[in-house]
Amino acid sequence: MEIVQKREGGALCIALAGELGHHEALDAMRVIGESIGEGVPRSVVLDLSGVGFMDSSGIAVVLRTFQACQAAGGHFCVRGACKQARRVLDAAGLDKLISFI
Repeated sequence: MEIVQKREGGALCIALAGELGHHEALDAMRVIGESIGEGVPRSVVLDLSGVGFMDSSGIAVVLRTFQACQAAGGHFCVRGACKQARRVLDAAGLDKLISFI
């Protein structure tokens, strides 16, 4: 799993690439938690366009990032989720909580 972070205007963009399974999710949650805690960005974009496969562990990554943004008073969205990842996220009902672009 590759995790690349960059600033896009006032937003922190966190791009994930590779497979997002249990072990990768643990690493991603740690890195994302540290990044949000350090910078307290106004907005966070979780870019999943590089993720080819995601299991239910990806739900935890998205949900924890969403919760961290809410706690910091920021905005959160998910960008570029492939069809397979989107089915996993929609089955969990995250499409009712989170903006997908």
